[in-house]
Amino acid sequence: MLSRTADHVYWLGRYAERAENLARTLDVQYRLSLLPRAVRTDGAGWGLMLRTLGLESAYRERYSDLELHKVVDFLAFDLGNPSSILSCLRAARENARAVRGSISSEMWETFNSTWLEARSQAPTRFTALNIAEFIDWVRFRAHLARGVVLGSMLRDEGYHFMQIGTFLERADGVARLLLVRLACEAGGADGRPAEHDYYPWSVLLRGLSAFEIFRRVTRGAVTPDHVVEFIVFRTDVPRSIYRSADLVYENLRAVANAQSGETERRAGRLHAELRFGALDNLATQGIEPFLAGLLVRTADLNDRIGRDFLGRVA
Repeated sequence: MLSRTADHVYWLGRYAERAENLARTLDVQYRLSLLPRAVRTDGAGWGLMLRTLGLESAYRERYSDLELHKVVDFLAFDLGNPSSILSCLRAARENARAVRGSISSEMWETFNSTWLEARSQAPTRFTALNIAEFIDWVRFRAHLARGVVLGSMLRDEGYHFMQIGTFLERADGVARLLLVRLACEAGGADGRPAEHDYYPWSVLLRGLSAFEIFRRVTRGAVTPDHVVEFIVFRTDVPRSIYRSADLVYENLRAVANAQSGETERRAGRLHAELRFGALDNLATQGIEPFLAGLLVRTADLNDRIGRDFLGRVA
């Protein structure tokens, strides 16, 4: 496969997943902002979210205050923000257009129609005032696109590169969502009743489509430690960080070439650490430093994949 084609399908996967990840993160923070004040862990969740997403400085260039409708508009609809949901949907569509001859017609039609509908309805139907409807729509379109990819894409190198991009982005996005939640916990008041943990962490599980799974497969209460271990290390949860690392490693092995040995080794090491890891093993390091380090490692893998496969120059 030409490196240019591989690059486009890789970024098609990344941008499509990034739009969904951001919608889920926005959904969690928006729902938390609606909880009673006594249950909230802090009052700076929006600022923490912008900081963890690496968008705080870009936001501050436009706005001086953290108002709900401004943050929502910036993260969801602002085409001047290259990381907004709308910008990611546009970028996914452009990458799909660049490889129309290498993907199924159903894939192209799905990504194209998603962007066209989002663009046409953002000024009217989709606004900061009814962000919940937009988030639900993004998640529905993400499920639709995923089904089309799985049901119509040839299992060749292009498919593997799209999967690598998708799951590398998912690992990054879920780690950032957990970091936002943990930072909010750290800002909470000491002595907060334990039952108050249930609400924010249940919202996070629902944001990851994992609440019912958590209740079915674990007997633990909805507490920070139980949820973090479940989302980071669980092998059978679709949006767990382990599952994403597993699929990155599996698909990297499928496209391995003469110069990708070190990239494969690093992906394999991360996969092994998550497969055989547990929250207790991080007692010395701490979960936040581990997750922050994971962001560094996913960025490193992205750079190495670019050099090894996609024709990028270091």
